[in-house]
Amino acid sequence: MLAVPLPRPYESLTNLIAGIPFVYLKSLVMSFLFPFALAQIPFLGDSGWLQFVVWVLLFLIFILYGQRIQIFSMLREVEAAIRRLEALKNEVRALTIGAIKEMGKPVEDPTGKIDQILEFFTIPPVQLDPMGIVRKLEHILDVRDQRFKDDVRRITPGADEAVLNNLTNLLEAAVSLNYVYKQVRHFYLLGKRTSSFFVVLQIQMILPQVMMEAEAVASAAKAFILGQPLGDGVGALVAAHLMRNKTAHEIAKDIVMTESEFEGRRLFVMKAKGPGAAVGKPSDAINRIVEENGGKISLIVTVDAQVKLEGEKTGSIAEATGVAIGGYGVDKFKIEETASRLKVPVVAVLIKLSNIEALTPMKREVFEAATSAVERIKGLLRERTRTGDSVIVAGIGNTVGIM
Repeated sequence: MLAVPLPRPYESLTNLIAGIPFVYLKSLVMSFLFPFALAQIPFLGDSGWLQFVVWVLLFLIFILYGQRIQIFSMLREVEAAIRRLEALKNEVRALTIGAIKEMGKPVEDPTGKIDQILEFFTIPPVQLDPMGIVRKLEHILDVRDQRFKDDVRRITPGADEAVLNNLTNLLEAAVSLNYVYKQVRHFYLLGKRTSSFFVVLQIQMILPQVMMEAEAVASAAKAFILGQPLGDGVGALVAAHLMRNKTAHEIAKDIVMTESEFEGRRLFVMKAKGPGAAVGKPSDAINRIVEENGGKISLIVTVDAQVKLEGEKTGSIAEATGVAIGGYGVDKFKIEETASRLKVPVVAVLIKLSNIEALTPMKREVFEAATSAVERIKGLLRERTRTGDSVIVAGIGNTVGIM
């Protein structure tokens, strides 16, 4: 028979208290178990009374100031995160100013105008009456995108279209970091001023995810300057494989398309126009093709990156029913409207990667997964369509660095 050593009384007490999440519940349990803990001491000795007094003082401090200690600890953690966010914000701001001066050849110093744009934000449409909200949201987003591009065009007269798109996305990354920094700082200062445990807890709970995404956005900003493909562009990369050695033409805003034949099937393949950073409006392109073909489309395939779950392998491929497009949902809604009205099947081929990997330069596993996704699409066409059918394949995602 194995001899299992029993835990010491004070160890059991400590483990019990450490497992209780709320400070007042801890205090209640300690108050109840305190006499039993003292009973484990065989004798106080000459210095035992001093240990007893210290224990009582610590106990009272914990009872009276436990939550304040927790608030102080959380505020220190948030304060360190704010310093890091401020450094990232300033770094991306400096990169943006430097890139615009170098690639855009502005006539005058763009610093003041850039600082003005950094405070820009979008007000969403009212949602009290959901009727027509997608149309209103699309209009607001179109105005926002055009405003960004016009502002960048004014301060970068020497930039071509690809550089203009890269600088626009770079500026949007700087705006995002500035907004995140101000939001985190707001909750930090509010919690510090009110000494509210729950105000500080709100931001402290999501802080790790916020910091990871902020680091990823900063990395994406550097990719926009260098013109490197992002993980989010894997859908566009898959489409580029299918469009290789074929003549492409622009069919919608920032969307190019090729028409070809695959084993007797008419194949329309589209992606955002590269190599500048663009996502385009794939819904307009898909709807136009459907209309031009009299609604006689047998299948719509969207190819996009999907945020993987923890434990899933980067670059793994999955199939789904439905339209795979992220963002605000405007393009997704418009494609679903057309597909449901004409009874066109919609399927998706998804390449899995983390949210951080989607915003950072494309990893080798994601790049290699694009080739596997092409073969998966070909198999899907053989299984789900017949000779003579017309099929649309849309590569979704930011096409920076991808022709």
